[in-house]
Amino acid sequence: METVLLEKVRPGIALVTLNRPEKLNALSLGTLDDLAGALGEVSRDRDCRVAVLTGAGRGFSAGLDLSDSGAGGDDGTAVFGDPRAAMVLQQRFAALVPALRAVPKPVVAAVNGAASGGGFALALASDVRVAAESARFNVAPVRLGLSGCDVGISYLLPRLVGASRAFELMLTGRFVDAAEADRIGLVSRVVPDGQVVETAMETAELIAANSPFGVWMTKEVMWSSLEVGSLQAGLDLENRTQVLAIMTGDFEEAVRAFQEKRPPRFSA
Repeated sequence: METVLLEKVRPGIALVTLNRPEKLNALSLGTLDDLAGALGEVSRDRDCRVAVLTGAGRGFSAGLDLSDSGAGGDDGTAVFGDPRAAMVLQQRFAALVPALRAVPKPVVAAVNGAASGGGFALALASDVRVAAESARFNVAPVRLGLSGCDVGISYLLPRLVGASRAFELMLTGRFVDAAEADRIGLVSRVVPDGQVVETAMETAELIAANSPFGVWMTKEVMWSSLEVGSLQAGLDLENRTQVLAIMTGDFEEAVRAFQEKRPPRFSA
């Protein structure tokens, strides 16, 4: 992988770094393929409990790389005026969101600098977001003559900050700084520049200390609960998942560890 780095930095934690700092980690087609490969490795690695996603250098990701020649299709022709080529390209970028959703381990976004367009979508599709003071978020496509409804943003953003705020952010495309992102619930923490990856690691360690199956099912059911149509449907999903979790033996181990005043030893 040339544009994405994958490192095992701590027990149970992988660091995934978008690595095109000279382009503010703009997303080329090669970056999409590399990121998909990294997420696939994280998914298959049974020793990995949590992934931290960040960007090298001054920015998280500036979104679509408008200068990427590969964005024109296999023959190098421009997508402008060709709806079929444009749809193929659009669907490749849109696949970012379900790819993150499909990882059976939580993804913590450590957002440094700009997270625009597709970069914003990556942050939204992560399970937890921690921001550096330099972080800035915006719905870039609406300022480029396109719809602000792009790469899952119109689905994710209203669920995180509410429909009223999401409408305004998507229609204006204005930048949201870290302080406002914290105030409106877009991120869970804001920390000084240079500390965002370390802080994300601390969150990842707290997650990794829990039962792997329990964490997997928590991510699975939380995302599914955003889509179910009623409280009863959500309860039914929770009930069945909880019974599955009990069958792993991790609950029994947690009770025993509490009684013996020691950390639990959960199954992998």
